[in-house]
Amino acid sequence: MKRIYLFLSLFWLVATCRLQAQRATDREALADSILFLMTLEEKVGQLNMLTGNWEATGPVLNDINKAEKLKNGEIGSMLNVKGSLHTREMQSLALGSRLGIPLLFGQDVIHGYKTIFPIPLALAASFDPEVMALAARISAREAAVSGIHWVFSPMLDVSRDPRWGRVMEGPGEDPYLASVMAASMTQGYQQPFEDGLTVMACAKHFAAYGGAIGGRDYNTADLSLQTLHNIYLPPFRVAAQHGIATFMCSFNEINGVPASANSYLYDILYKDWNYQGFVVSDWGSIREMVVHGYSKDRKQAAEQSIHAGLTIDMESNCYAGYLPELVREGKVAESTIDRAARQVLLRKIDLKLFEDPFRYCDEDRENSELLSAAHRSASRNVAARSIILLKNENSLLPIKETPRTIAVIGPLADSRRDMDGNWVMLSNDPIAVTLLEVVRSHYPHSRIVFEKGCDITGEDRGGFGKATAAAREADLVLLALGETWDMSGEARSKGDISLPGVQQQLATEIYKANPRTVTLLMGGRPMIFEEIAQKAPAILYTWWLGTEAGNAILDVVRGEVNPSARIPMSFPRHLGQIPVYYNHKNTGRPPRESPGNYSGRYIDISHKPRYPFGYGLSYTRFSYSDITVDTQAENLRVTLTLENTGEEDGSELVQVYLQKLWGETTRPVRELKQFRQVYLTQGEKQTIHLDIPYSDLAYYGNNGWIDGSGEYKIYLGRNADDMIYEQPLHIP
Repeated sequence: MKRIYLFLSLFWLVATCRLQAQRATDREALADSILFLMTLEEKVGQLNMLTGNWEATGPVLNDINKAEKLKNGEIGSMLNVKGSLHTREMQSLALGSRLGIPLLFGQDVIHGYKTIFPIPLALAASFDPEVMALAARISAREAAVSGIHWVFSPMLDVSRDPRWGRVMEGPGEDPYLASVMAASMTQGYQQPFEDGLTVMACAKHFAAYGGAIGGRDYNTADLSLQTLHNIYLPPFRVAAQHGIATFMCSFNEINGVPASANSYLYDILYKDWNYQGFVVSDWGSIREMVVHGYSKDRKQAAEQSIHAGLTIDMESNCYAGYLPELVREGKVAESTIDRAARQVLLRKIDLKLFEDPFRYCDEDRENSELLSAAHRSASRNVAARSIILLKNENSLLPIKETPRTIAVIGPLADSRRDMDGNWVMLSNDPIAVTLLEVVRSHYPHSRIVFEKGCDITGEDRGGFGKATAAAREADLVLLALGETWDMSGEARSKGDISLPGVQQQLATEIYKANPRTVTLLMGGRPMIFEEIAQKAPAILYTWWLGTEAGNAILDVVRGEVNPSARIPMSFPRHLGQIPVYYNHKNTGRPPRESPGNYSGRYIDISHKPRYPFGYGLSYTRFSYSDITVDTQAENLRVTLTLENTGEEDGSELVQVYLQKLWGETTRPVRELKQFRQVYLTQGEKQTIHLDIPYSDLAYYGNNGWIDGSGEYKIYLGRNADDMIYEQPLHIP
């Protein structure tokens, strides 16, 4: 009788589960009803994520019959299955399993799906939460209409070492800016669309991946608890507070324990932060604990990870291979598996996949929305607001008049693929607009001369002659230099981040030939380019800007957009300075600019960066006045009058820094605590209020969290090194 009852229950569930998901008022009851009917192997299957092999981002497990596993309910999610057609095919296989539980499809949508936006480090440079959220929202939409439920973004790894290749996909060096980015991008990704589609975002990589020693990808992070809590964890905490659906663990170990099984991290996440989502491993990171020397074998690695709190095993097959055996041996409780599988089922219910597993798989909708005119327009706007003006001698920029002859020079002037940068999943047919083609389009009556000059790498100077001749005869030179798309990104750490090849030598010759030269530096990280920094008349740092790169660059060159972006990660002058960052400790013997022994300086190079955090110029000027600081009941309020005193409309980034003068533990010389981009027309004046909650002043000390009371200095700065106002302050 019991068997008949179970069979009838199973039949009823499979037949009506989608209707239940639509009508159920209790999502948890529905998850429990499904879980009740699952075998142990099917529960473990929900914790197993494998790649579809369309575009692998790691070593692929080719020895697994994935179609067979899908039919057996032994895979709960897949990545790298792109497009409505392919996700429909995979989903159909999964629905043929005993319980017909639908799949989750995930994808590394880092800075766009088909319409590509600037790399995330460039988005951080915008210092504009609306810009960050817009890029995330359009990326989410294009992913959703292409069958994707889950984007592995935002990457929230604070990093102080530009040698690390993955700085290109992160927020830079500052935990407060990273936290603003966490909130903005989480909202942009996860806010439901009008037709009910939504995607899950993923905060990665948890945690301290950006602290890899020597800037070498995947390397160990060895740091104090104060550094972990005060520098690396804040953006993840904000993401959790804003309801981000998932986390992804990092590859690195922290103080001897790999993040894949670091129970200290997961206790913070689940207990201290009361996080309700789940955690996915990074690609193969569970099995790699054996290589770390932490786990005896893959079986032990599976046991350690599931006990620590890691939910889904991405592409290592450790959970699928060993968890059922571990349960039967009594080493892992089945209730532990139940809790993890239940979290996955709840997210599938939230996405309404039981109601309609194919609701994301509409090829007509996909074809009509990808790369739409509206999306390209947004990409162009976001890209322009991510460009940093580093230098502008004699107000060379903007170029208002139409030059008769324009020399477009450099190995990146017409490199379509490089405009997208790294971490682009649909880059097989690059469509980005290049600088050369947009110059030709915008100046149809000008004479346009293009010379490559040199390659990105190598020592060949054979093209210098033609390039300098073209520059000498031009009214304007646009010089496009930098690194190729594959010089930054995962597994692309560099020991030397100087501008590669002979590009700086080419630039020096071009400046001699024509002082009306605008240098455009393209890349995925802060680079070292001292010759250019000293000799160039004008420099725009354009990163990798995506689909509308060429149009966005020319918008700024022509003054259609006044540059407002700022440095999100300090630019070193010399390799020997790295890591160099603004929010360092003071030490007992701070470095002095003047020569002398026994201070924390270098004897052969400056200790200061070439361009500090928060630095950036504008085509106009701003003045600050009437600055007041008030301690209110719940927050600190800074009030000021900002006036555009220049000759162009534009935005000023108002930056507020604090320094805690003394306390239980030492604090940095300055910490960014609030900022705002303020747009003012020529001659406009505006009163600005910036509030800093006292809760934002708490910090992790020797014995846990400490409130923010104490003695401070408060600063208003144009950047982290240029303070225009300071005042002592007591916070009770």
